Amino acid sequence: MYYENELKALKRSARYRTREVVDNNVLDFASNDYLGLSHNKKLHNRTCQTLSELPIHSSKASLLVNGYHQIHKDFEDSLKEANGFEDAVVLGSGFNANIALIEALVRRGDDLFMDELYHASGVLASQINGINVKYFKHNDMKELSEMLKSSDAKRKVVAVEGIYSMDGDLVDSEVFSICDNEDAILIVDEAHSSGVVGDKLMGVFDLYNIDAKPNHIKMGTLGKAYGSFGAYILASEHIVDYLINRAKPIIYATSLSLYDTLLAHNSLKYILSNINSLKGEIAVRQRVVSEELGISVEGLIVPILIGDNAKVVEIKNRLFANGYAVGGIRQPTVKSAIIRLIARLGQSEEELRALCKSIKSMTV
Repeated sequence: MYYENELKALKRSARYRTREVVDNNVLDFASNDYLGLSHNKKLHNRTCQTLSELPIHSSKASLLVNGYHQIHKDFEDSLKEANGFEDAVVLGSGFNANIALIEALVRRGDDLFMDELYHASGVLASQINGINVKYFKHNDMKELSEMLKSSDAKRKVVAVEGIYSMDGDLVDSEVFSICDNEDAILIVDEAHSSGVVGDKLMGVFDLYNIDAKPNHIKMGTLGKAYGSFGAYILASEHIVDYLINRAKPIIYATSLSLYDTLLAHNSLKYILSNINSLKGEIAVRQRVVSEELGISVEGLIVPILIGDNAKVVEIKNRLFANGYAVGGIRQPTVKSAIIRLIARLGQSEEELRALCKSIKSMTV
């Protein structure tokens, strides 16, 4: 077999992965459905009803070849209004959004400065076309500032996450002033922060009260807090115009499905109409995690350090047998193996508290 030895090595190191069909009888504390909107049948039914009244139900082509529908434009308009940006474009996934941004924006003679914990999609994109990428220590704003000051690149592009997907910590707010002062383009991946933090639950721009500037770019996903699928990029009209003309995942891919776009739009309306109640539910879950596990979290990602790949798998399997799905994240995805608990609103306060007690009994 072509890769038999490689697969054996993964199994020996407890890094072997498998696909498991979702068991809906198990309580979900593993997915990124932060607000539980994937279970909201009213949003689903409303979306289906609207779509059934349209002459077509499929995007059929790329955004630039007969695939840009009023549904796409309406959602983009609502996104840019809710987030205070000039323009927006929707596309197929957060992974593709990072590929689109980094591959298109970082040209010859430019420097890319990336947080060392940035998502794998950004890392992959940085390896395309010989991009000159420089990593700075996680959330180390002093090192980033020094690196930017010493760069003589034509353009400087910085990539950070709003909330980091594994550790669950917030980006340092200083990154905005540093990039503004150094005239650096700033990409903020808000996949795990949009819908979770901020006065309007729009993410870290909202949380830190940052007015969008021409050098600011926000990328977010629709498959997490929005309970749908796909992604969006928010930026100045100038940068969106450039991406539409240069970003391959926008130009050459079929546009985002009409169902997913419309569902995400309905979810956005739901979030904006229920801000206070959602924020209250988020605060309840943060308090439970603090009380039971002694962990303070900024969002809804709860990393529990285990440090051993095999033990993480064992704990994850024991919890699953007890009716709880959690993430067992192993090296090399993280530096040290963790149980990744998502304190999502789709499960109750009581269910979360019981899970935390179970985890504590297994990890002391």
